[in-house]
Amino acid sequence: MQASHQLARLFEPESVAVIGASPRPDSTAHFVFANLIAGGYAGRVWAVNPKHDEVLQHRCVASLEAIDGRIDLAIIATAPRSVPGIVEQCARAGVRQAVLLSDLATAGSGAELLRQRVLDVARSGGVRLLGGKSLGLMRPSIGLNATFADVQVQPGDLALVTQSGAMCAAVLDWAAMNRIGVSAAVNLGAAIDIDFGEVLDYLVHDDRTRFVLLHVERVRQARRFLSALRSAARVKPVLLLKSGSDGEPQGATLDPRNYGDAVFDAAVRRAGVVRVRGISQLFHAAKGLAAGFRPRGSQLAIVCNGTGPGAMAADCAHALGVPLARLTSDTVQALRALLPHGWDGSMPIDLGGDATPERYLECIRALAQDAHVHATLVMLSPLAPAPAQQVAHGIADIARGLPTTLCCCFMGGERVAEARRILDDAGIPVFRSPDTVIELFCDISRYFVNQKLLLQVPGATRTGAPAAGARPRPLIEALVAERRSVLSAMESRALLGAWGVPVSPVLVAHDATEAMFAAERVGWPVCLRVEAPDLLPPADGTWTRQPLGGAEAVREAFGQLVQAARAARPDARVRGVAIEACATRPHARELMVGLLRDPTFGPVLVFGAGGRSGQIDRDRAVALPPLNAYLARDLIASAAVSRTLDAFGHLPAADRAALEAVLLAVSDMACELPWIRELQIDPLLLDEQGALAADVRMVIDPTINPGSDRYAHMAIHPYPGHLRRQWAMPDGSVVTVRPVRPEDAVLERAFIDSLSPEARRMRFMGPAGEVPPSVVARMTQIDYDREMALLATLVDGGVERQVGSARYARLPDGHSVEFALAVADAWQRRGLGRRLMAAIIDCARVGGARAMVGDVYADNARMLGLMKALGFSVLPHPEEATLKRVVLALDEPAGQGAAAARA
Repeated sequence: MQASHQLARLFEPESVAVIGASPRPDSTAHFVFANLIAGGYAGRVWAVNPKHDEVLQHRCVASLEAIDGRIDLAIIATAPRSVPGIVEQCARAGVRQAVLLSDLATAGSGAELLRQRVLDVARSGGVRLLGGKSLGLMRPSIGLNATFADVQVQPGDLALVTQSGAMCAAVLDWAAMNRIGVSAAVNLGAAIDIDFGEVLDYLVHDDRTRFVLLHVERVRQARRFLSALRSAARVKPVLLLKSGSDGEPQGATLDPRNYGDAVFDAAVRRAGVVRVRGISQLFHAAKGLAAGFRPRGSQLAIVCNGTGPGAMAADCAHALGVPLARLTSDTVQALRALLPHGWDGSMPIDLGGDATPERYLECIRALAQDAHVHATLVMLSPLAPAPAQQVAHGIADIARGLPTTLCCCFMGGERVAEARRILDDAGIPVFRSPDTVIELFCDISRYFVNQKLLLQVPGATRTGAPAAGARPRPLIEALVAERRSVLSAMESRALLGAWGVPVSPVLVAHDATEAMFAAERVGWPVCLRVEAPDLLPPADGTWTRQPLGGAEAVREAFGQLVQAARAARPDARVRGVAIEACATRPHARELMVGLLRDPTFGPVLVFGAGGRSGQIDRDRAVALPPLNAYLARDLIASAAVSRTLDAFGHLPAADRAALEAVLLAVSDMACELPWIRELQIDPLLLDEQGALAADVRMVIDPTINPGSDRYAHMAIHPYPGHLRRQWAMPDGSVVTVRPVRPEDAVLERAFIDSLSPEARRMRFMGPAGEVPPSVVARMTQIDYDREMALLATLVDGGVERQVGSARYARLPDGHSVEFALAVADAWQRRGLGRRLMAAIIDCARVGGARAMVGDVYADNARMLGLMKALGFSVLPHPEEATLKRVVLALDEPAGQGAAAARA
């Protein structure tokens, strides 16, 4: 695919021009030029128009046109209003990459128009811009320091991408001080053109980068941001630091302002990213991952030779929510022979001040055999009976043979310095203080949990659930047509029930007499609520009366509620009251399930304690739809109220499967009903018999126009199950065509291995070598918003086998996609390739792409013939004589070839 090479000249330029009009030696342009020279950059460097600067005179030119030869990268540090002209000069000179240090926002009231003008000039001239207000970028491996930061870092395998220039400079200075190497450092600045997505795409394919460190201040386009994160995190570990935390969810209402940081956290978890809280944690986590530190779960065992250090570690674990391991009875019995008398099997395990190296190692081996121990923290204070170096050598000798991973905290200074070096050389994470190592364990254990979340690709609706266009959608479309916002109790319950959520029946009474008869019909005791389509009932229940046990009480409550509603809004339409039976479920837990619309990330599911306890505890967990059963269980476990669902005392265990079903139903609604602005089920009663929505509030936004993209309102694109098709082939065989899933890696690998060397060369545009597992993973773990892959499979002897695939990936211009096609040798010339291409063309067109492009070997006559038949233009390749560039305009009606292929 071409996308990975779009920024090659930005990161690997052979020549750089620094454009700055200021003659001052302390100017930004001067600093950048000096850094390029000091960093040892081997390429050519030119300074354009720096007047009266004797240091630079031997490399000065008056304009870009005066430079003899190609300029790969321009660094622009001029006054904002001169930038459009400078970018135009870059385009005329053939410069295709530029870093814009100038801050266009300082142009005053015309800043937005200036920004758009710069962008228009750049796009028309084929110039890609990093910035403005960028600090610049670094590529230490080639000596490229195109920044005005006063720091030089050594080459390494960590890539840094930031929005803030100040934070970029601070992190680089921290890395330089701690001798941490960097593969690349990029400051996006205002990101008027190049953003996270393209930089991450490049770094994913960069051989010098093993880990990506991100600093994020704000998210402009949630879907593009998450799409880029998810794509990168499938291939390389991504660690993220965000400024501006909003703290924990506050309040019992579903106001999106109460959930901002929690929603961001939920989003990056689904992206398979680990979020850290500080600069040091950013590098420590990267160091731990590089050392192979991989906990098999979240429970930690702590071994020490003193109560004080052990207690410090346990306190830190508690503060971070890290559960300490509960040992099995066999492990406790084995350890009692090593430990002081009276040990009760709890954490931390204090080996005593007289602990010997042998006692340490025996304890570590015993813990490694306990399935409840997912990692072990070994702590040592420099006491005489436990020589630090002997303990370190022993740990290094046994570590690789253990089923669990180890991390160490050797506290002290000179007496443990050599021991720390031994462990470090052995690739075992070792630190000086317990809080640092506990934070490391917390971050990395979350990383591997989040990677499992990343692999989940739920569809928009469950199998057997109401699909879009079935009964539920016309219900809400009728309300939208009436420009309604607040749904009545009956309407809310009807809509929720249509999606399979059990709801209590409700009747609407228009006067006091009707209310008494309705109460008799639904059964005593009853609950009354105001029924007014123009009013959103207060969350505090002041427009509700319950439980009422007699007709007179109902008559009196009716008058009070109607009067209160009319007093609050004299112009509102108060239709009466909704009446329902009060649920009597003595074993029920009161829960809350909600759906809100975050201004950045769209629909968000909320789960926690409900009823009165929910207003007090404020226990809330959030997740982004779509959900599947695995993600629903993760959401439940994330809320503290989940601990009340198990059997306790006289209470039987609640039906967790019923709760999962409710969450999945609400997730389905979030996907298929973009008009929902707020949905709150509170309380949701859950006991051993199942779930019941006892009270429901729903608000919609009738102004929303869903458009052609049915999931445009969502930050994470659901699995497009609606694209699944079965094709009857001319020979009578039936081929299933469906979008790829992560679990198709084995299927894809077998398909690639079955291709002939020539077919593989044509598909992967190179020698027919072994395709790395990372490439196969990248082919099956896709983001459906920015790419699509359709597999053609058939069942052979009860086993699914892949016989073809067609895919596309969106190019950095945002309007074009690049395609790839592969068909098994035995299935060529049977019409499969033509039909796959027609299907992938349709997907790209529906996805909003304007053009589809691809590169084909000039000697691949069969493929070129297919392209011409489908309406592609066959053009000379701009760089390789052995290739042809094929292009299809997608914003035009499908040609006869494509239509025939679909038929």
